[in-house]
Amino acid sequence: MDARTPTDIARPAVADIPPIAKPPSRRRQLFTLLGVGLLIIALVVLAWWLLVASHHIGTDDAYVTADVADVTPQVSGEIVAAPVSDTDLVRQGQVLVQLDPTDYRLALAQDEAALDQAQRQVRGYFANDTAQAATTAARDADVAHARATLQSAQSDLDRAQTDLGRRQALVSSGAVSGDELTAAQNKFDQAKAALDGARAALAQAGANRSAAAGQQLAANVLVAGAGVDDNPQVALARAKVDQAKLDLDRTTIRAPIDGIVAKNTTEVGQQVAAGAPLMTVVPIQSAYVNANFKEVQLRHVHLGQPVILTSDLYGGGLKFHGRVAGVAGGTGAAFAVIPAQNATGNWIKVVQRLPVRIALDPAELAKHPLRVGLSMNVDIDTSR
Repeated sequence: MDARTPTDIARPAVADIPPIAKPPSRRRQLFTLLGVGLLIIALVVLAWWLLVASHHIGTDDAYVTADVADVTPQVSGEIVAAPVSDTDLVRQGQVLVQLDPTDYRLALAQDEAALDQAQRQVRGYFANDTAQAATTAARDADVAHARATLQSAQSDLDRAQTDLGRRQALVSSGAVSGDELTAAQNKFDQAKAALDGARAALAQAGANRSAAAGQQLAANVLVAGAGVDDNPQVALARAKVDQAKLDLDRTTIRAPIDGIVAKNTTEVGQQVAAGAPLMTVVPIQSAYVNANFKEVQLRHVHLGQPVILTSDLYGGGLKFHGRVAGVAGGTGAAFAVIPAQNATGNWIKVVQRLPVRIALDPAELAKHPLRVGLSMNVDIDTSR
């Protein structure tokens, strides 16, 4: 007889009831979703790095600079006008400083007078050369006349000697009187003296001709190979006039380039010396950027690569576009006044930075001008 109660009969055995499946925990689902999300983010970051970031290098160690023009006087003098001030925009050729030109005007007048005097003196050289040539020609004529006179005297002497010889031969026969013989002897002596005089006259004429030739040579040396304007004496005087004109023109100091005036130290009445710095003209229209990249960043940097720049002056919303124009020939430490002496003492390696010159778009620069020394953020696309 079954001893189970009705309650026991109605309740099934525990072993006969199937287990109820537990739902997955909420934490496990969250971790799974987080892992999948991190994996997706990692893949996106990796793809971005491979496709974009690995081809870009950037730095915020970059500054605007320009090839400024230092304005210095080339002559000394007192400032009588200083029409510009700091921050003024000037154009090339505009007057920046006016020095007192009085002394330089006087110097120019003196040099012009010296030039006129030199020209007159050289014209005198030419006139003297012509006169000496005429004198030499006259001395040549004197020599020719002396030679003719000598020949005539020689002929007279020969004739007198012949007459004397004839009369001397006839004296013994009584055909010639003593008076005729004496007259012939006197005529012979006179002819001989005339011949001696003619020889002396020829020697004197020759000496005079030599002296005249020497004077003509001396006069010709002063004018040979050049005219009045090309004469060295006139050329020297003209060079002094040109220098005086240049010095007078330099009393007006003009802007060498377009730009903005900076570091202006001029005051009316100030005495300045040649070479003293007066001001600086900054050509902001041709400014460029020097970006100091770490040496490990420059492996793939080449000329002409595009660059995107932002300035703290205009904020990140304004992009400047430029191109790599060059890489410096050395680091800043290498060109320092006191360069590092790594061969002595304890040495610690420091990553060096090398300046990279970036040319800016002139149109953008004209629309949004920059100033020298402003900081820039630079990004170079090395994929191109």
